[in-house]
Amino acid sequence: MYSENFGKNILSSSITSVTSFGFWILCNEKEYFVSFADYPEFKNANVVSIFNVEQLSPNQLRWHDLDIDIELDALENPSVFPLI
Repeated sequence: MYSENFGKNILSSSITSVTSFGFWILCNEKEYFVSFADYPEFKNANVVSIFNVEQLSPNQLRWHDLDIDIELDALENPSVFPLI
């Protein structure tokens, strides 16, 4: 049995700005800051890889080039999801 993909992914996210401290991403009509201090995996990434983001679900982001996944809940409530 095979499943077919019908339609296309209507979820969208986009990087709006990159600074030396991190980057801003717009998802679900809300903007989030991803700090390089909190997510050092992005610090040495090239800008093209940072811009290559896919929103897999309403709450999950994926950077395939960098093999990084982030849930929006972690960006909204970082104290609930400690990284260390």
